[in-house]
Amino acid sequence: MKLKRWERKECKPNSLPVLHKMHVKVGDTVKVISGRDKGKIGEISKIFRHNSTVVVKDINLKTKHVKSREEGEPGQIIKIEAAIHSSNVMLYSKEQDVASRVGHKILEDGTRVRYLVKTGEIIDSAENWKRVSKDKEKTEVAAAS
Repeated sequence: MKLKRWERKECKPNSLPVLHKMHVKVGDTVKVISGRDKGKIGEISKIFRHNSTVVVKDINLKTKHVKSREEGEPGQIIKIEAAIHSSNVMLYSKEQDVASRVGHKILEDGTRVRYLVKTGEIIDSAENWKRVSKDKEKTEVAAAS
């Protein structure tokens, strides 16, 4: 089956998809700035770099009708989180309750970090990365069992 032109992913000359840089990462707290869920705050759980979309926990919920797999088992209506474009979210500071653009700066020890422009709060810290990696391990273990 051949895809239509608008369904095809933009590719490089070596046939790999173009992966866009984004201002947000997994584990960031963001505020939705446009769309049906405008004003809601959540944490990014998944990123799709080829089309610049993100999945935010408990935001942009869609209903999915699931057919029964076995005879006698009823079908279900479940809520799933759909992706939204990364331009529709903005980084959010829980401490100061403000949404802000992201900036980049190099610290004295030579590490390159992201920070919130309005507050100057540094986002990329060792504690955040440890917390995100622990959460990821927990979900992988829960999915395996």
